[in-house]
Amino acid sequence: MASGGLHRNRYRPLWRSVAECSVGKDSLNRWMVREGWAVAYRQYSTDYVPDETRARNAAVGIWASTFDMPWDWRRGLRQSEADPQSPHLQRLMQMAKGGYSCSPRKTCGAIGSCEEAIWYLNNCGWGGKLDRDSDGVPCESMC
Repeated sequence: MASGGLHRNRYRPLWRSVAECSVGKDSLNRWMVREGWAVAYRQYSTDYVPDETRARNAAVGIWASTFDMPWDWRRGLRQSEADPQSPHLQRLMQMAKGGYSCSPRKTCGAIGSCEEAIWYLNNCGWGGKLDRDSDGVPCESMC
């Protein structure tokens, strides 16, 4: 979104502020869509549609499973069911149990196991930095 502003919220008689969040020159909005943790909100902007398409094609984040688009869900058009065997739900459960988080970024020296290193490689935008020779094996002294 090029700029934020107030837009009418069609679900309630309130005003909603739609804004761009960034750290320096890096857009948090774009990062979330690109990593598959958010969708392009076409009602206000189409700026993130290419990022959403890439995430969907790569089946990352929420695109690794099925889900209802937020605007459909709010209108009561809820069709997807949480499949306990879905890779997306399994990753979220593993993250909850293991206490893994993509923030803050970690180095191999701060990671406790090969399993944890593989989780970061597969789930965090910075995870590829753990695989210096790009052979698919992170933290090679550990894995």
